[in-house]
Amino acid sequence: MIQQKIKKQRKLDKRRLRECKTNYTKRLILLKGNFPRLVIRKTNKYIILQVIESSHAQDKVICTVSTRELLKQGWPEAKKGSLKSLTAGYLGGLLLSKKYKDKKELILDSGLIPNTPSSRIYAAVKGVADSGINIKFNEKVVPSEQRIENDFDFFKKVQNNISVKPTTKPKGLSNNAQKDSRNEDSSSSEEKKQEDKSTEQNKIRNIENKENSKEEKE
Repeated sequence: MIQQKIKKQRKLDKRRLRECKTNYTKRLILLKGNFPRLVIRKTNKYIILQVIESSHAQDKVICTVSTRELLKQGWPEAKKGSLKSLTAGYLGGLLLSKKYKDKKELILDSGLIPNTPSSRIYAAVKGVADSGINIKFNEKVVPSEQRIENDFDFFKKVQNNISVKPTTKPKGLSNNAQKDSRNEDSSSSEEKKQEDKSTEQNKIRNIENKENSKEEKE
C-alpha cells in the first residue's frame, strides 16, 4: 500500500515537472527545515536570487538580486549578454550576501531547475558561501575558480566593487575630532540657554522698574 502511494506521488511529481508546476513534495521538505531559502531562478537574460522566509506556508521575500544589477558594479555594457553565465551567477551570490543583513543559515531552493553539477546554480551558491553565509552544499558540484572567472579581465574589478563597504564617518574627521565637535555643539547650546535666561530676567526687571516709577509719580 505504501509503495503504491510512493509510485503514485512520483508520477504526479514528474507530471507537474513536465507542466512546469510547483513540486509540493519538495516544497514541503524545504518548509520543514525551518530555514530561510536561497531561491535561484533563471530567465532568458539574467539570474535572479532571492532570500525567502516562510511562516505558515506563506512566503516573505527578504531581499532580491538580479544579475542585471552587476552593470552598476562595473560589469561592461558590451558583455551584458553574459549576465546569465557562471561568472554572473557567482558575483550575483556575492551581491545578494551584501544585501542580506540577517546572515542566517540558508538552504538551497532551485525549484524546477535540474540538479546539474558545475552549473550556474552552484556558482551562485559558491558566491553566497564565499561571502561568509552558512549554506550546506557538496564541494564536488561547484564549478572551478577558473571556469567562474572565465578569463574576464573585469572580474576582479566587479568583485572588489561589491566587497567594498561604505564608511559612515565624514571625510577628514577622526573619532577625536567628532567628539570635539559634539562637545562644542553641546557647550554652545548651553551658552545660548543661559543668554536666553538672562534676557528674560532683564525684561522682567525693566517691567518692574517701570511699574515702580509709575507708582512714585502717582
